[in-house]
Formats: sequence, structure tokens, C-alpha cells
Amino acid sequence: MNKSAILLIVLGFVFTKQVLAQNQKAIITIVNPTSTNRKEEVVAISWKSILLKYPNIDTTNFKVINSITKKDEPFQLEFHGEKMVQNLLVQVDLAPKGSIKFIVQKGKPSSQITKTYGRFVPERKDDFAWENDKIAFRMYGKALEQTPKEMAYGIDVWVKSTSRMVINERYKRGKYHDNLGDGMDYYHVGYTCGAGNSYPYVNDSIYYSKNYIQWKVLDNGPLRTTFSLVYDDWDVAGMKVNAIKTISLDAGSQINRVEALYNYTDKPMMDLIVGIIKRKDQGTMLLDEKQGIMGYWEPQMGEDGITGVGTIVTSPVIKMKVDDTQLLTQATTQKDKPFVYYTGAVWNKANVLTTASAWFSYLEAYKNRIENPLKVIVK
Repeated sequence: MNKSAILLIVLGFVFTKQVLAQNQKAIITIVNPTSTNRKEEVVAISWKSILLKYPNIDTTNFKVINSITKKDEPFQLEFHGEKMVQNLLVQVDLAPKGSIKFIVQKGKPSSQITKTYGRFVPERKDDFAWENDKIAFRMYGKALEQTPKEMAYGIDVWVKSTSRMVINERYKRGKYHDNLGDGMDYYHVGYTCGAGNSYPYVNDSIYYSKNYIQWKVLDNGPLRTTFSLVYDDWDVAGMKVNAIKTISLDAGSQINRVEALYNYTDKPMMDLIVGIIKRKDQGTMLLDEKQGIMGYWEPQMGEDGITGVGTIVTSPVIKMKVDDTQLLTQATTQKDKPFVYYTGAVWNKANVLTTASAWFSYLEAYKNRIENPLKVIVK
């Protein structure tokens, strides 16, 4: 073999080695396009975009490194109910117009702290409860319909003053209406939308479904919990309707994302409302039709404190109004297309947002987040 041939082989080996080395990592840059702080925000990075740069990645043996601190960052592989990974989730704090860089590379990741969690609760009449490190919620299942005095339709709020997951502890104790140092359930729902449920709305009447009949967990932490609830047929002004509601809650957020898919046959569009129950005593309200933001800072409920509730509708709003029992946002859903909106709550005793103005500002900032998502670049 002559020297030229040997040189070509050596160069080819070096080139192959360099290519393989490049394929052993992916570099992710996340940019804040806004002039506001983005704190504790969970970002979804397309798994396909990572595979293009790091095709040999082992989903059981990789870590995400902060390029500045050189430390492992918590992450989650999001499946959204599919067999294959859909997204890589990371949580970031970004200054206005700031950016952060992560390196995805081979290695054993550090242990993850669970910041979101949800489950079906058969021991409590088919509740479905979920939480993150800020707040907790529940929806009511079919078994509750056997006890009419306890029946409720809407979303319930369980307030928290701890970042720990507390749902299982509270159900096990059976005293979740008592504050034992980390919050409780003192929110009242009844025959209303509670803290931001949605229902069909025809001729100024709300057509409530019964409680959910099936559930499915699509992802369960540590940074995002997503689940679906299925609702059986019910009559809406002579039209048969059923629904699937898919709810996601991210770590660090007071707000859920809701996809409400209503199935019906008679017409291409249907009006619906998103509602918040109103208390007897005077609270503070925000009804911003232009921005689609509806906020409510409840009156003081004795020693239990104050709950703030809010909804954000990103599609055009027909109108907002307040009746005897609820704050209502009216909008339109299209047949076979999910109606996406956001709803959440806060407790003043958690000492994060302690006034009506602070809560309303949070809702406005969250709307800005929705309209201006963080930019992701994978190299």
C-alpha cells in the first residue's frame, strides 16, 4: 500500500471519529424574546430536533448540562400518551431578552425532584386530583353522583403553602378540609364551573355535563402532569354532546392548560362559557374582554385566607358578564377542534401573590407568555 492510500485511510478515520464525536451531544439554546422576566417556566424541546443532532442518544442514559454552571438540570421526557418520546422538558429562569444554553450528552442523570403529580382517587368517590409545587386541584368522578348532597360539577382548588406533593397525604389522613400546616381544601364548587371549568352555553343557559366516566394519565411529572377526562353524552338544548378534557399543569405555574374537545353533530360551531364561582361577600374582579382575561380575588374567608382564581381565553371572546353565582366568559368552539384555554388559582397564605393587583398582574404576564413563547434552537 502506498503512502497516499495510507494517508487517505488515516484522514478518513479522523473524519469519522470527528463526526461520531459531534453526534454524541446536542446543544440547546433557549431565548427570551420578551422584555419581562420568565421565571420557573417549563419549555418543550421537540425530541425529533434533538435526534437530528444526536441520533445515537440513549433515553435511559443522558443528562442535560447547564453550560454556565456545568451542573445537571432536571428534565422530563414527555410522551403525551404516545409510545415514542414527543418532547424534552426543562425548566428555566430567564431575564428580559436573556438566553440559556444546555448540553445534552451521555451520562447518568441526577435524581429528579417531583414537582407535579396527579392520580385517580377511587377511595374518594372517583376523584381525579393533581398538583404541582404551587397549588392543587381536583375534578369529580361518576361515583360522586350517588351522593347528591356532595355533588359538584366544576374544578376544585386545594390550596398549598409548601412545594411538597401533598395529595396522597391529605387523602390518607382524610382531613383535607383542615389546615394542618401546609394548606387545605376550603374552596366551594357545588353546581357551578368552580375554578374555571367550561360547558356549552345556549340561550343564556349553561348545560352542565355529569361527572367524568373515564380517565387517562398521559404524563406524570416530574415537570409536567397531563391527563384526560372523558364525559358521556348529555343533552344540550336537544343536541347530543360529549366531551374529552385534557389538562396539563407545569411545575412552577399557578395555571393549567385545558383542551376541551366537544363532540356534537347538529352544527359546525357551538357557544360555551368558562366560569368562576362568585362568593356572597364582595370580592375583586377583572373582566378584560379584549385580552380574554377573567380574574377573581375572593373575599377573605375567615382564618382560611383568600383564594384568587383566573381564566385566560386566547380565542375571540363574545362577552364577559357576572350573574348571581358566577363570572362568565362566553366564546365559541368549533366542531372536532379542541377549545384551548387556561385556568388556575393562588392562595394568599402561600405568600407568593398576596393581593388582587398582584394576581391580576400574574394573569396578564401569563397571557404574554402564551403569546410570546420562548425560542428554542437545537444545534
